[in-house]
Amino acid sequence: MQDVSSYESADAGAVLAGLGFTFFLFFIGIMVFYTICNWKIFTKAGKPGWACLVPIYGTIVMLEIVGKPWWYIFMFMIPIYGWFVLPIQLTHHLSKSFGKDVGFTLGLLFLGFIFVPLLAFSSDIQYVGPYGNPGGQSLDNQIGSIGNPAV
Repeated sequence: MQDVSSYESADAGAVLAGLGFTFFLFFIGIMVFYTICNWKIFTKAGKPGWACLVPIYGTIVMLEIVGKPWWYIFMFMIPIYGWFVLPIQLTHHLSKSFGKDVGFTLGLLFLGFIFVPLLAFSSDIQYVGPYGNPGGQSLDNQIGSIGNPAV
């Protein structure tokens, strides 16, 4: 006759394995959904959608979308600024690039599962240019042109 405790540990292991597999499938589904959303956001901005699949290149393309130079990727290595402050700033730049304001930025930060698909799939939200500047001229270019004729 077998011990009852061996059945209980086997059952507990099976339940935990099932929960782990369920969590894994749920996580994969979320990742696929956000990849589709990022693909759509990239294509709305006139960039290749597949760029969101390539890790560092996708970040560089996202920096182009929000109007920042490629070397900003190195700013992510600065401990506090690059991990907390810079992502919040770039999220605000992303919402400005699609013609939205601070309220939409807060939605992207705190309710991303609603606002990221809204940004991706809403036909009312269009890309207006880096940081909401349709001309595409950044503040750095404007400051560098001080003293030059406008025409």
